[in-house]
Amino acid sequence: MATVELRFSALPEHVRTARLVAAAVARRAGVDEAVLDEVRLAVGEACSRAVGLHQIGGISAPVKVLLIEEEKQFSIEVGDEAPHAVAGGGVGAGPGDPDGDAEEDEMGLAVISGLVDDVEVSAGEHGGLIKMTWPTTPPPTILV
Repeated sequence: MATVELRFSALPEHVRTARLVAAAVARRAGVDEAVLDEVRLAVGEACSRAVGLHQIGGISAPVKVLLIEEEKQFSIEVGDEAPHAVAGGGVGAGPGDPDGDAEEDEMGLAVISGLVDDVEVSAGEHGGLIKMTWPTTPPPTILV
């Protein structure tokens, strides 16, 4: 299992770099060429969401992206360190209009869910994680 870890300051200008790196690693891992645009868009949306949560919460920690190549699948995990609301109330995402922030957050998650068939979202008081997975095709066997 090969893993690439990318950490970047929570600034919008770094999201493009994360998209480019994700697409390059996905291509090398064997993700179908027809799906690479979806990978780029989903990673861009997940990273933009994480950047926004960090900026709203005044969090200086970097956004973390893991690109994980396994035998028959390729996964990308985008993690933030922003406190998320937990069941039963509790921690919020930070200052600002909570209804507007929640609505924007839900829209971003809906876009990601529309782009990726296999997506898992987890969140708690110490941060959140979006894990997206795509199937890979093994390289062709060359007989000599």
